[in-house]
Amino acid sequence: MMGPSVPCFFSFVRFVFWFSFIHLAVANHFASSMRPLCHDDERSALLQFKQSFYTDKYTCFNLLDYPKVESWKLEGGNSSSADCCSWDGVKCDEETGHVIKLDLSSSCLFGSINSTTTLFQLVHLQWLSLAYNIFNISEIPAAINNLSRLSHLNLSFSFISGQIPPQLLDLRNLVSLDLSYNSVIQDPGNQKSYLELREPSLQNLVEKLTKLKVLNLDNVLISSPIPHMLANLSLTYLSLQDCGLQGEFPTKIFQLPNLSVLQLSHNSNLTGYLPEFEKTSPLIVLAIGGCGFSGTIPSSLGNLTKLVSLDVSFSSFLGELPISIGNLASLKELILEGYNFSGQISSSILGNLTQLDYLDLSHSHNKFSGQNSSSLSWIAKNTKLKILNLSDLNLVALAVDQIIMNPAPFLSQSAPVSSPMSQSTN
Repeated sequence: MMGPSVPCFFSFVRFVFWFSFIHLAVANHFASSMRPLCHDDERSALLQFKQSFYTDKYTCFNLLDYPKVESWKLEGGNSSSADCCSWDGVKCDEETGHVIKLDLSSSCLFGSINSTTTLFQLVHLQWLSLAYNIFNISEIPAAINNLSRLSHLNLSFSFISGQIPPQLLDLRNLVSLDLSYNSVIQDPGNQKSYLELREPSLQNLVEKLTKLKVLNLDNVLISSPIPHMLANLSLTYLSLQDCGLQGEFPTKIFQLPNLSVLQLSHNSNLTGYLPEFEKTSPLIVLAIGGCGFSGTIPSSLGNLTKLVSLDVSFSSFLGELPISIGNLASLKELILEGYNFSGQISSSILGNLTQLDYLDLSHSHNKFSGQNSSSLSWIAKNTKLKILNLSDLNLVALAVDQIIMNPAPFLSQSAPVSSPMSQSTN
């Protein structure tokens, strides 16, 4: 009596499976068909924005870029049938149909942008990226404050210049702001045009944009001290490289509990000291090369076990590199170029850094010369090393022989090489 029930059971299971599958497919179909189309005024604003720019392969930054706006077309010439929510780079709210995200990064756009640009009619935008386009050294329009709902704004590598307008500080919901690398060399006279943050100042920005977690102002001309209240923000990413910063860097910023990236390189008038680092620090990138930091590097630097990149090049630190640097087992990039440390880098310090793929020891004032080449023998054992720069170091020949056993694709060693024999006869 049990036999016939088995096929009946499996038939029932198949029925339930197919019924559920068909029900889900039908539900998804109706859900997508019920999803609101984009609004007519926003579709029109996007099309006018497209028409105000020139797009061509010659205005692209690299081979992977393409003009996303080329897909912005009316279907059959009928404006009511064109759903801009399906256009490349455009995302709409599923309930209201308003455009909330516009990603036109690397879109080969060429032209000027100003307050009459129809982009600023998209008042429901929460996310905007215009990075890697050419905006003809335009200034950031005052109409930027129309986009008061923005939480993410990226205008990096966009060929914009001039003073950042005070209206940008009206964007109180900003969580992420990237205005990096917009300096442009102009002819005639090779004059450089910068994006500037002076009036308003960095202090004003920090006072107004209190929700910021990501701030990248690399290459923005600031020329002021870093406000201490920057340490009051819940930053996860802070990059202020090549900004003309002055004064002493607030130590508390190093110790922000969620800060994973801190980049301050190429601010020669920025001074300061490294604090004691806790084992709980989330730092994965620390770049202070070319700054005026001084004192000694604390042994607690070895507590930064998540660190992937460390740049202390051309700094004014004194003393030896702490042995604890050998604890940074995750380190992939180490830049000690032009570093005036005392003593030698030995295998006991750096031998544990087996993940290194980029190492720069150049211009370090002959700190690796001497009869004993063991201080560099560990490099030959590092199989992941891809780039090694030893420019202007006076190495003994044995050390160089050991190093070139390692198949690093790039080895820069421009200084004269002397052998142990020649050194002993001098």
